[in-house]
Amino acid sequence: MTIEAVDAQKLPRLLELGADKCIPCKMMKPILDELTQEYAGKLQVEFYDVWKDPAPGQKYGVRMIPTQIFLDPNGKELFRHEGFFSKEDILATWKKFGFDF
Repeated sequence: MTIEAVDAQKLPRLLELGADKCIPCKMMKPILDELTQEYAGKLQVEFYDVWKDPAPGQKYGVRMIPTQIFLDPNGKELFRHEGFFSKEDILATWKKFGFDF
């Protein structure tokens, strides 16, 4: 699915910009999988491998991986974090912006 197609879904989105072979990115994968399953229909979770396709990283100005970008349903960036980010911290960040899933 393209970034543009996901934009049309109007859900809050968590973008993970990383790489399949990056160690901290590998640590994020089970967290992203849990969020995808637990919050289906409420939160769109997306992973982009910027080593295989640098376009998303360029679009969002990623400086290091992994980078998590929190977008509201209209695609406005609310917050970004660089490095490993725990599930608890991700959910607390969403709650801070009024999304209590």
